Amino acid sequence: MWGLVIGIRGVLGNGFITCLFEFHPVYKPVGHSQSVSRFHSYINSAKEILSAYDGQEPFASFLKKYFSLHKKFGSRDRKQVSHLCYCYFRLGKAHVDMSVEEKIVLGLFLCSTAPNELLEGLKPDWNQQVTRTLTDKLVTLGIKDSINVFPWKEELSEGIDFDLFNVSFFIQPDLFLRTRPEKEQIVMRKLEAAGLDFSYPAVNCIALPNAAKIDALIELNREAVIQDLSSQKTGELLENVTGIDKKPLRVWDCCAASGGKSIMAVDLLGGIDLTVSDIRKSILHNLDKRFSDAGITKYKSLVADLSVPGFRLAQPGFDLIIADLPCTGSGTWSRTPEQLFYFDKQDIIRYAALQKDILANLVPHLNTGGFILYITCSVFKKENEENIQELQSNFPLSLKKIGIIAGYDKKADSMFAALLQKL
Repeated sequence: MWGLVIGIRGVLGNGFITCLFEFHPVYKPVGHSQSVSRFHSYINSAKEILSAYDGQEPFASFLKKYFSLHKKFGSRDRKQVSHLCYCYFRLGKAHVDMSVEEKIVLGLFLCSTAPNELLEGLKPDWNQQVTRTLTDKLVTLGIKDSINVFPWKEELSEGIDFDLFNVSFFIQPDLFLRTRPEKEQIVMRKLEAAGLDFSYPAVNCIALPNAAKIDALIELNREAVIQDLSSQKTGELLENVTGIDKKPLRVWDCCAASGGKSIMAVDLLGGIDLTVSDIRKSILHNLDKRFSDAGITKYKSLVADLSVPGFRLAQPGFDLIIADLPCTGSGTWSRTPEQLFYFDKQDIIRYAALQKDILANLVPHLNTGGFILYITCSVFKKENEENIQELQSNFPLSLKKIGIIAGYDKKADSMFAALLQKL
């Protein structure tokens, strides 16, 4: 039986690939033709899903709803089609003059690290090259320079290796656990008993494959917390919270979200007088459940919009404010590549302005000698160093530590953190 085999012709052009689909009649066994037909069906399904998605919600949530409405997809089909969609998004902004089909197949090739049946059915000659480095793959395509997935190099914070960061979008980050005090051995034994592969990238940190199912294996939040490696490393700045004699420390996690930084503060600083706030009541409800699991019962919780001009709490006077503020999330886009794909550069300015408004409301709540730990999961300097510079120009604050926490070379998120002390 005669089947259709996709051929893609790569052409170098200003850092992008222009590809044309060519369909060549090649004699293949019947089984091969049926497989190719199934793979093309996956491509078409991925196209339909991508055309229906507008970037207004996390793609994972959208997929869950989509597959719930379209019962024709079995578990294997859902996995394959979802993977193709994510491969498409991982090309980021490098999509000039390419059709959706071409981008899907190219993304599949660049994201794959081992031969797979999808690529074998769609582009068998590329399937033989998937174990090569990304640079070698690009050479195979006739490209000497890296694909410009992330086109905002001039906006990056200091200390970021652009080439490594740019190619990190083709790699799915790991799942990281932070073990709670005296729980590391318990967690290790449970993971070993389940036969899971894991490593130790840092103290009290365990890295697992992103797809690892751990919910039923360990007591989440009580024995270990799901927390990215770079997020865990922000806790190292708390070692500099010294010179405060008052016990317990009054700590305010002002944009607490699900409470991960609060749990870390409890573990690292011991008994603290904890206050948590967030703009969303529903988030704080989830935080309450998580704190209960973690064994944290003594804390104050409130809904607060910290961007309102002149915002003040009834009882200020904190020794430490943890300000993990809303941001572009650009340091996490290798986990959520759809956000890179849909990103509008104007959002950098919008988030930077929001962060400045919040920071201006936080400093008056600090005791003299108190600390503010500013954190973003952004790689943009306007949200990072430039905000700190302006903060210091407006308030008496001494900078203790500052910098990017690079995760792009560790299969982790990248973050920014700065610790300042009120004079």
